[in-house]
Amino acid sequence: MKRIEEISLLYEISEALNEHLELKRALYKVLETLFNTMGMVRGTITILNPLTNEISIEVAHGISSSTMESVTYKVGEGITGRVIESGKPIVIPKISEEPLFLNRTASRKGRQDQDLSFICNPIKKGNQVIGAISVDKPLDTSYSLEVAQQLMAVISTMIARHVINLEIIRLEELRLREENDRLRNELKNKYKITDIIGSSNKMREVFQMISQVSKSNATVLIRGESGTGKELVANSIHYNSLRAKNPFVKVNCAALPTNIIESELFGHEKGAFTGAIRQKLGKFELANKGTLFLDEIGSVDMDVQVKLLRVLQEREFERVGGHKTIPVDVRIVAATNKNLEQAVEENTFRSDLYYRLNVFPIYLPPLRERKTDILLLADHFLEKYAKENNKEIKRFSTPAIDMMMGYHWPGNVRELENCIERAVLLCEEGVIHSYHLPPTLQTGKESDTLPVLSLEDAVANLEREMIIDSLKNTRGNTTKAASLLKTTVRKFNYKAKSHNIDYRLYR
Repeated sequence: MKRIEEISLLYEISEALNEHLELKRALYKVLETLFNTMGMVRGTITILNPLTNEISIEVAHGISSSTMESVTYKVGEGITGRVIESGKPIVIPKISEEPLFLNRTASRKGRQDQDLSFICNPIKKGNQVIGAISVDKPLDTSYSLEVAQQLMAVISTMIARHVINLEIIRLEELRLREENDRLRNELKNKYKITDIIGSSNKMREVFQMISQVSKSNATVLIRGESGTGKELVANSIHYNSLRAKNPFVKVNCAALPTNIIESELFGHEKGAFTGAIRQKLGKFELANKGTLFLDEIGSVDMDVQVKLLRVLQEREFERVGGHKTIPVDVRIVAATNKNLEQAVEENTFRSDLYYRLNVFPIYLPPLRERKTDILLLADHFLEKYAKENNKEIKRFSTPAIDMMMGYHWPGNVRELENCIERAVLLCEEGVIHSYHLPPTLQTGKESDTLPVLSLEDAVANLEREMIIDSLKNTRGNTTKAASLLKTTVRKFNYKAKSHNIDYRLYR
């Protein structure tokens, strides 16, 4: 290679390194330039992982991606391992005559008749070797391998900064992965109890209160709007208590007619009333030694409230139509979405029962007061319903996220779950878009959260969202992106330009 050709090569490599902001893309471009200019058959850039002491192929030309991912070396192993261990370059005039050559990538089979030379140079950060660059060249006795090695030394110095950055990114990703795993385990153990999901400050307070009260026998009153997860909290209290192996009986007081709720709670004797053809055990007896969850306790009428108060005070009751006093050991967990204090003032709820129930109150915040949990819950429900429906849906689009974050969620977590289930059923792509969400989230008039858009603005937003998603999926390749959207490259570029979308940002 003549001197002017070498200068031209170095200039092209310099341009390639400066042109591409993405590190790996820049390094691929370097190898491609060597292939076109030096006649390189294949080449690799390897990086040493200082934590595992393993050398892996970061980028390569002429080697399959599956081979790149599977092949690793130890320091000192093979030619590449020796270069990284010693920090000195190695030039092999003829690969077939070198016994130390491992050919671990199995990419040189069948080339004995077209023998190759091999040049491997270390990549250094100061005096520390962090990787290596190697090339295969067809054997050429007229070309000085010493000159080629010197040229490779200059190139390795030029790309060192990019390899250093890749090394930093890899170590940072490893650190963040370990930190995320640690925090996830910590949150799981400290905050996430059974199926309750949330990491907001308000939910952490709820988790802490559950942990504090679970091991006791104290009566718990769970307050909160409908759909906030009061039953999940009741489950957590029971299954984290000393009564966890004993019965957990649930009663929805609002769902029972007034004339039979007493029989449901306390049971009845045979012949106690018309239709009582046999003795029936009530929920209190069934929950003996365990926990009784009284949901919607605010719906119980005054007559039943008197008997509930007696059970709480005396720990005994009689069945309907019976005279035998039955002792019972039951822990009460009650829940309500009503304002019991107001009900006491209006004489629709007994004050003495209220104080008996309100021993340890737990307030569940509505979803609008813990916005940071919305995406956490949405991801959980997406994974759940995608799995149930055998769909490969991985994420939400940015507009869909904005829409969920802007909505006020009057139905709380229950409404969010229903919305995600509906979106999963409608979605036939890998991404849930804003148009998969219910109309109440999409129209600002009904949700009182989003401005009303004109038809043109709505179409423009949808176009922009689809163009950006296609560029993300094709890593900025406009030809492939246009194909994904079933349009021409000319139309795609026109639309992208009209929306001020720069395809280069997605490479």
